[in-house]
Amino acid sequence: MKNNRQDPRRTFLVRALSLGWFATTLPAVLTHEAFALGGLSKKMPPGRSIYKLKGAVSVDGRPANLETEIRANALIKTGRSSRIIFVVGNDAFILRSNSELQLGGTGFFIETMRILSGKLLSVFGKREKSHQIKTVTATIGIRGTGVYVESEQDRSYVCTCYGQTEIQSNVDATARVEVKTKYHDTPYYIYAKTEGKQEYIRPAPVINHKDSELELIEQLVGRQTPFGFMNYGGGDGGY
Repeated sequence: MKNNRQDPRRTFLVRALSLGWFATTLPAVLTHEAFALGGLSKKMPPGRSIYKLKGAVSVDGRPANLETEIRANALIKTGRSSRIIFVVGNDAFILRSNSELQLGGTGFFIETMRILSGKLLSVFGKREKSHQIKTVTATIGIRGTGVYVESEQDRSYVCTCYGQTEIQSNVDATARVEVKTKYHDTPYYIYAKTEGKQEYIRPAPVINHKDSELELIEQLVGRQTPFGFMNYGGGDGGY
């Protein structure tokens, strides 16, 4: 199985470090992608929730640090120019600045999530039944998936990076799409209002998230992304 093989990306980067290539021959963009989020990651140790945080981050109303425990019913907020990378059970996340995320569940098993504002990149372990992410304008049913979400008052953005989701408008329950994808194939905007013949759910580009980020948080829960080598630049959305 794939998870039992040594990761060629990790092997390459470790070898490059040992040979000093970063100082001489590797492109600057490769160095940035490999280390901007905290270096080469590995599975989070038992008892640890937060891999890295920056700026003003609170969990359940209290300032967070690397020792803060995040459970499946936590409320997490980030301020301006802030970010948190964290794990809950078999799921891992990057919550960006100016975001508010309410988790719902018991212990370390998340059943529902509501992103009230901001931007969230998530990877989820397999479940027997689907669970949901709610934004202001959309409800996303999820099962064993990587997904990126932005929540604003007038619209939401959803990219199913890989896996399966069902995206539904919170305004019109008949407006829904099912997504099965291996690689960022069908992102959508979900709007709060429409005019004329416009649809509530409309195609969108790939924006504001990268393969290297997905790889990072999958490694934090002992997995890998289902696609091959990470893309270090170019293409839509900075891939």
